[in-house]
Amino acid sequence: MDRLIVFAAAVVDAACAPPADRQEFRLGTAALGGAYYPLGQGLASLVTRYADGISMVPIVTRGALENPRLVSEGELEMALTNADLAYFAYRGEGPYDARLDVLAAGALHPSVLHLIARAGGSVPTFAELRGRRLAIGPAGGPPVTLTDLLLQSYGMTLDDVVPSFLSYSDGFTQLGDGNVDAAFALAGYPAAAVMQTRATQELAFIHVEDSVIEQFVADNPYYYPVDIPAGVYDTESGSTVLAIANVLIVRGSESDEAVYEVVESIYANLAELSATNAIAGQIDASRSVELPLPLHPGAARYFAGQ
Repeated sequence: MDRLIVFAAAVVDAACAPPADRQEFRLGTAALGGAYYPLGQGLASLVTRYADGISMVPIVTRGALENPRLVSEGELEMALTNADLAYFAYRGEGPYDARLDVLAAGALHPSVLHLIARAGGSVPTFAELRGRRLAIGPAGGPPVTLTDLLLQSYGMTLDDVVPSFLSYSDGFTQLGDGNVDAAFALAGYPAAAVMQTRATQELAFIHVEDSVIEQFVADNPYYYPVDIPAGVYDTESGSTVLAIANVLIVRGSESDEAVYEVVESIYANLAELSATNAIAGQIDASRSVELPLPLHPGAARYFAGQ
């Protein structure tokens, strides 16, 4: 378990601890401070409260890329990841050199590709990014791959721009300071890094043509278009952006009954979670039957009855 970062729990009142005879599911999230961790806390709370004979504990990990490996190797029972990474893990493609024992347990909130520039002057379209300074997220992260694919849609590659591989927070800080021309992030909305820069700067979306988005989704079926209203970041106009579902994944060898219990405890009580977690309010459970990898039989049984 050398890759697993052990979760340091807050002190919990002993009276609230789950009974010792309950099966424990470990839920892989990501680093503290991102969207995955608080969502994972909320999901774990629902499972512990409502699942029959099962409790769940959120685990801090290195994030979406690593989580499928941890699930497949039995270091976690379930985890959060992006739909494309779940698809690649299931098929043994992309960053994974062999098929992993992972299946889908349900759709979560979308992560949308924020393509943001400072407002005022001439805001470039995506086609005009050649030679521009772009903060495109950490090296090896999902926004880097997605940016490269989008550049190819316009006859460019990463060699045609000046990329900076920065965290979302640092990238948008650099945008606010004028050190880059645009900053990208693949995150739920509203994204904290964007909001922080918006507090001091007028921002604008970089436009991607509808025809490009349509073809991109046809070529990469784990993405889909989402409209972000202008009011989210108080921009002059909203934007249609590429989005990818976040996915709850589970080890394929987990029992059908246990997975059914976990999935039911989560998706039958989403309204309760949404009252305290804004990201949870963006979960569209109906997308669970449209994911690019199969549902675990226990999850499929739950969603078939909805």
